[in-house]
Amino acid sequence: MGKRLQPAIVTIDGPAASGKSTIGYAVAGLLDYLYFDTGIMYRAVTLAALRSQTPIANEVAVTHLAGAAGIDLAAPGRACSDGRQCTVLLDGVDITWLIRTPEVDRTVSVVAAYVGVRAALTVQQRRIAERYGRGDADKPGIVMVGRDIGTVVVPSAMVKIYMDATAAERAQRRHHELEARGKPVPYAEVLRDIERRDQIDSRRAVAPLRPARDARIIDTTQMTPQAVVAQVLEIVREKAMVA
Repeated sequence: MGKRLQPAIVTIDGPAASGKSTIGYAVAGLLDYLYFDTGIMYRAVTLAALRSQTPIANEVAVTHLAGAAGIDLAAPGRACSDGRQCTVLLDGVDITWLIRTPEVDRTVSVVAAYVGVRAALTVQQRRIAERYGRGDADKPGIVMVGRDIGTVVVPSAMVKIYMDATAAERAQRRHHELEARGKPVPYAEVLRDIERRDQIDSRRAVAPLRPARDARIIDTTQMTPQAVVAQVLEIVREKAMVA
């Protein structure tokens, strides 16, 4: 299917655990597009702050970290069998699962709300997106997953999706995910973290979480992943198919 499409940027935004990462990865694979979960960049900065004991409330210090951090991605090697979608590196060190801990979950929204952090990382995200969107890269397009990709990072993207689901459903998904990785957390605690993060993301002054005006909204609460993937692919066909 990907060979019949013009180079395109596909953005998938939405709140935590709405399914955007799972769906984005599957769609990117079917299209032979690059998969880029932009949230990993904010998580990496958050982890860097926690590791260096930089107070999360110190916006100036955290912003400095964001500008200095060497964040990179790599395809999983053949030896990787832990289910990772890609390998995330911070200054050359593999932090793929360290950025998915409850401690990072609880503080990443604060970091992501900082103007300087968002500015530093948005420049990098936009440069990557535009290169793939022009067809000047090693893949014919890109699927970008985040919270403000269609509204702020690349508002000119050809295809914009906004995924949502109830807080209870999203908390259940995250609860199962943590259990599967051998890191069980009480469901009630996961739900509180999801609701708190929703409030921070939607009320922040800079790039609040919301659908782009021309985004297609998909409620994944009662949908299977296969059904969501099929719906997204149909939207991509509609927008990017070569005549």
